Amino acid sequence: MTGTLVNAVAVVIGGLIGLLLKKGIKETYTVSINKALGLAVLIIGINGVIANMFSSENGKLSSSGELLLVVFLVLGTLIGELLKLDDRFSRFCVNIENKFKSDGFASGFINGTVLFCVGAMSIVGSINDGLTGDSSVLLVKSALDFVNAIIFGATLGYGVIFTFIPILIYQGGISLLAGSLSGILQGELLEQICMVGYAIIMAIGFNFLLEKKFKTLNMVPALILPVAYHYILILIDYIRA
Repeated sequence: MTGTLVNAVAVVIGGLIGLLLKKGIKETYTVSINKALGLAVLIIGINGVIANMFSSENGKLSSSGELLLVVFLVLGTLIGELLKLDDRFSRFCVNIENKFKSDGFASGFINGTVLFCVGAMSIVGSINDGLTGDSSVLLVKSALDFVNAIIFGATLGYGVIFTFIPILIYQGGISLLAGSLSGILQGELLEQICMVGYAIIMAIGFNFLLEKKFKTLNMVPALILPVAYHYILILIDYIRA
């Protein structure tokens, strides 16, 4: 929950600063800051994948799970594409933004909620925070949201400040759920979930740095596949016994 609490505070402070500044932050500064934070996200993703894929024994470096990572990502992305998760969420966000575009408090609150809560970074970061206690992804997200809250606070008003409530409910709920499953999701299974999660975080980092974007929400179903794979193996062993 630490990452979510920091995220909520960052949005409140950013929103208040935006109300005071009125004009927000210059676009050139915003672009530069987002790219720098995107690089940080990419580095966190790479570090996480390496930490969960490689191990050292007697001074020798060994790796495991590369093939499974490929399979999980490909199948998970295929499921996401078939369900059109990214496209559906994008249309939903546009519809919500258009509906409340000029409605005072609702405009800032709804648009801020959509920006801060909808996305793979919220999901993967919250799961990681709940399962392993690693808040690094959500801390970087907090920095991103802080900058955007300043912009939204200046342009959309005080409703942005109150987006801390859905952030606490949404991300906190995911983290608490993940934490409640930590007794089940252990060992090799936990490593596989984290490996997939950090690979998605890498894709999010690339999205900040490159013009062509990964549809990262379509990759989120890949997080479920290690669990399915684990219990399929248990079922096979049970049948054989």
